[in-house]
Amino acid sequence: MFDIQEELKKLPSQPGVYIMHDEKDAIIYVGKAISLKNRVRQYFQSSRNKGAKIEQMVTHISRFEYIVTDSELEALVLECNLIKEHRPKYNTMLKDDKGYPFIKVTVDEEYPRVMLAWRMKKDKAKYYGPYTSMTAVKDAIELIRKLYHIRSCSRKLPRDIGKERPCLYYHMHQCEAPCQGYISKKDYRGYIHKVVSFLNGNSKDVIRELEEKMMLASEELRFEDAMEYRDLIESVNRIGERQKITSQDDTDKDIIAMAIDREDAVVQVFFMRQGKMIGRDHFYIKVALEDTRPQILSSFLKQFYAGTPFIPRELLLQEEIEDSDVIEQWLSQRRGQRVYVRVPKKGTKEKIVELAAENAAMVLRKDSERIKREEGRTIGAVKEIAGWLGMQEIGRIEAYDISNISGFESVGSMVVYEKGKPKRSDYRKFKIKSVQGPNDYASMEEVLTRRFTHESEKEFDSFAKLPDLIMMDGGRGQVNIALQVLEKLGLSIPVCGMVKDDNHRTRGLYFENVEIPIDTSSEGFKLITRIQDEAHRFAIEFHRSLRSKEQVHSVLDDIPGIGPARRKDLMRQFRSLDKIKEASVGELAALPSMNEKSAKQVFEFFHGYDKIEKTEN
Repeated sequence: MFDIQEELKKLPSQPGVYIMHDEKDAIIYVGKAISLKNRVRQYFQSSRNKGAKIEQMVTHISRFEYIVTDSELEALVLECNLIKEHRPKYNTMLKDDKGYPFIKVTVDEEYPRVMLAWRMKKDKAKYYGPYTSMTAVKDAIELIRKLYHIRSCSRKLPRDIGKERPCLYYHMHQCEAPCQGYISKKDYRGYIHKVVSFLNGNSKDVIRELEEKMMLASEELRFEDAMEYRDLIESVNRIGERQKITSQDDTDKDIIAMAIDREDAVVQVFFMRQGKMIGRDHFYIKVALEDTRPQILSSFLKQFYAGTPFIPRELLLQEEIEDSDVIEQWLSQRRGQRVYVRVPKKGTKEKIVELAAENAAMVLRKDSERIKREEGRTIGAVKEIAGWLGMQEIGRIEAYDISNISGFESVGSMVVYEKGKPKRSDYRKFKIKSVQGPNDYASMEEVLTRRFTHESEKEFDSFAKLPDLIMMDGGRGQVNIALQVLEKLGLSIPVCGMVKDDNHRTRGLYFENVEIPIDTSSEGFKLITRIQDEAHRFAIEFHRSLRSKEQVHSVLDDIPGIGPARRKDLMRQFRSLDKIKEASVGELAALPSMNEKSAKQVFEFFHGYDKIEKTEN
């Protein structure tokens, strides 16, 4: 269970994005923070005036998660992407990238320019950003002109060389006047190369030069010049924050990195779609001490992409794996298009892989204790149950329950637990077809027969995999029904019953004709209770949904001449199906909506039911 107060203590003081979930695990709010620790804790402090809307949102928060970034700038862009993707209920402003500036370098021109742009186009230019500070962008462009003497005019070069006089920037020593042919194309391209290097984050040399000039100006008491250099250094630092969350490359890609601590590992996956990071997920893995990092990564790729419906065009990995060629071929076949598995060595792609690795390490550090507690609740609990039953190992558990109300159509539920956790994608519902009235044993026989005779057409159908253990919501009777079905079908699967006491509380397990007492304070007992409650809840919800849609079928619907009005009249007068069965023809005919013919039909239906059933069989 997610303990909000305990998780607040583990928040880092780094910039990033936080994501609030409600009790149904839906994302209801996405926000950014300079310090995740300070920002997220504010939501849960009663003394702060948060406003009615936020106060209401906080009451719905069931859990939160976060993604650490290298800067507030990256947090902002990631926040925008996640808001656009998930449209959370309590986010009111959906920011758009066109509200943030880029720096554009027109490398496709013979004499490139550096300029401000408000959106990233699919042209041959290089884009850097988006950035949160317009001032920083303008300062950076001005700084680039001062340092590298790059032109800012819109003249068509080399076509317009020599046609007009050089502009003011030439006389201010901020342009080498390529419009006059005062600099060769090769030398000008050399300056552009330095500009691109600077915008790629290689700003140490520039900062060192500016710091030297600032110190010299300060020593010579030229304080205004020193302040100008100081402000430029600050702008360089802001521009130097490489933007990893948004990319000009709009290829769909997954970024995969991991962190390992002895036998525990966390794999972090960032999902980038059309050049924007739209979400992430992390996965816990139990590994052996002798497993190598490439082996673990390779194993994860095979398991993860065997089950996911979408295969991206590119996978960016933290390190090389031995069978990358084979995995590329396999993924390409699944996608129906070439898939690339790569390990970036430099640039933006390497930086975002590093960011994924940092988040994986943080999850592993933060959740190491929780992982152990979770294992106790799940894998440890399953091992306890296996010990009680004398079984070596239990991977998959299936539990069944029947729900019906006063003769209304019965329904069955099948819930699945794997490694002690519910696997909801494998849950199944059954509308009972062959049983009339509230007969739980016959209904369970039908459910189990249909489940184990179902031919799976799909590889990942929940019926394709047999359980290691079947748990019945009941004792001897339910267990015997299950064993009879399995014997008839030639299957050998252990079956145990979850036995309840007079207060409807689980007290033990019925297995191989023996009731096994269990420690009610153990994790195994708690897991059994959760499975029992889940099977019951799933059946009840299915039955309730049918009734709410007025699709519930009553036994009375099968009686000729009994329509909705007469059915309602019968249930209103007699209250239960048993009372209707006990009524005489005269008592039935006395109802306002009934006559002697219809009363006889009802009476004969119930009192001749056994004979009719035998004849049909």
